Amino acid sequence: MTSYRQTAHLFKTLCDENRVQIVQLLTRGEMCACQLLDLLHISQSTLSHHMKILCDGGIVSPRKEGKWTHYSLRAGGLRDMQLCLAKLSEAAQAK
Repeated sequence: MTSYRQTAHLFKTLCDENRVQIVQLLTRGEMCACQLLDLLHISQSTLSHHMKILCDGGIVSPRKEGKWTHYSLRAGGLRDMQLCLAKLSEAAQAK
């Protein structure tokens, strides 16, 4: 069972609209940081900040290729989110 701390960390990882948008973009498949920069119209340092949070949160996986980093969704991270939401939904319906 996921602890309250783990659940809170997961939700904190997604509590920014840029990060939610990044996750949605990555549902299309792996993307290079340069592609994300073009689509999001944010600075490289801002993208780096958001990607670090998403990677540390277990939602996104990085892959280095030359000077660029390519990002993809981590299946386990998405499954963790689904399980958290399902448990919260079950608890609410049980009332």
